[in-house]
Amino acid sequence: MTGTHAPADGVRQRNLSRLLRLVHREGPLSRAALTERTGLNRSTIADLVVELARLELVAEQAPTADGRVGRPSPVVAASPDVVAIAANPEVDALEVAAVGLDGAVRVRARMELDHLATPEEIARLLADQVAAWRADALAGARIVGVGLAVPGLVRASDGLVRTAPHLAWTDVPVRDLVSQATGLATTVGNDASLGVIAEHLFGAARGIDDVVYLNGGASGIGGGLIVQGIPVGGAGGYAGEFGQNRPGIATVTDRRAGEGVLEDEVSRARLLSVAGLASADEPTLAAALHASTAPSVTEEVARQRRILSTALANAVNVLNPSVVVLGGFLATLATQDIAGLRQLVRAQAMPACAEDVEIRPALLAEDRLLVGAAEAAFEALLRDPSPATAGGETVREAARAE
Repeated sequence: MTGTHAPADGVRQRNLSRLLRLVHREGPLSRAALTERTGLNRSTIADLVVELARLELVAEQAPTADGRVGRPSPVVAASPDVVAIAANPEVDALEVAAVGLDGAVRVRARMELDHLATPEEIARLLADQVAAWRADALAGARIVGVGLAVPGLVRASDGLVRTAPHLAWTDVPVRDLVSQATGLATTVGNDASLGVIAEHLFGAARGIDDVVYLNGGASGIGGGLIVQGIPVGGAGGYAGEFGQNRPGIATVTDRRAGEGVLEDEVSRARLLSVAGLASADEPTLAAALHASTAPSVTEEVARQRRILSTALANAVNVLNPSVVVLGGFLATLATQDIAGLRQLVRAQAMPACAEDVEIRPALLAEDRLLVGAAEAAFEALLRDPSPATAGGETVREAARAE
């Protein structure tokens, strides 16, 4: 009997997945809109929505007037009470957020670090934060998993952090450490690779099929790629390490790092230094640079923009993207004068490759890596929102277990 019903069960699973992905990624949709998007009939949509609501993954809201003749269709929205814990360990801080299935960041925290945290310490900090939120901000929420955005090379097959040089991590099973500490399923990915997925689905590159993304953080510069609508990870999951390329520097006086790589020259640490800041989150650094009229700040920003433009021109020549998205301190460098940066890139790239390219700051701003990490944590549920995978763990269930 199991074999007889397996194909039908598989179709139902796929249809549940389609509906849940639609309301997760596009926001609340009416039953009528879901019927149009999927091509399924109204009775099937109604049945699937009832199932997703029974699993507490979606909720139906009062219909809105949409100009249609007849009774308005109820609106289906992803549940904000189904959440993923997202984390980004860096050299100077651990950022953690709880992101709802509806896409909203429900709560976030930044833990400043005055030392390089070990993987075990990161796991403990995460477990403590999750426990605190369960007793307060996430009381009653269903936590489906943890997603980590790590600034380093992460093996796609098992989430092993092969190397995160700025964190001094080598061959670290951080996925297992965090899972053991929190009791939650854990997914690990490269921070920029997760950032480009977030910007592609929800941000500056939404609806764009060919994207180059560069992320500038405390650990340097990473990158992510979308080619013909598909994230590109490479054979082992390590693609996109633009920060390790050696930049062409036309003016010898622009060079600061000898034979250093791009992230040695285009550097957040150098920007913090000229701004007179020991440490800062992204908005604080951006505000300080934009407000400053000091020649040292103006000159350093201009120097880094020149070198960045050469690196972007090389990427445009190789990949011919429609959009280049810049996140972190690279977005701050770009927004000083986006049109000017685009002109610098076009002047160094092949005309046909660069003639239509746009340069955009990350629309999700400081949330981009956390949203990407949450998306990785949600993937198992989105792929199969059946009772076996949709259960998660609510605070009430955890309390009963104790």
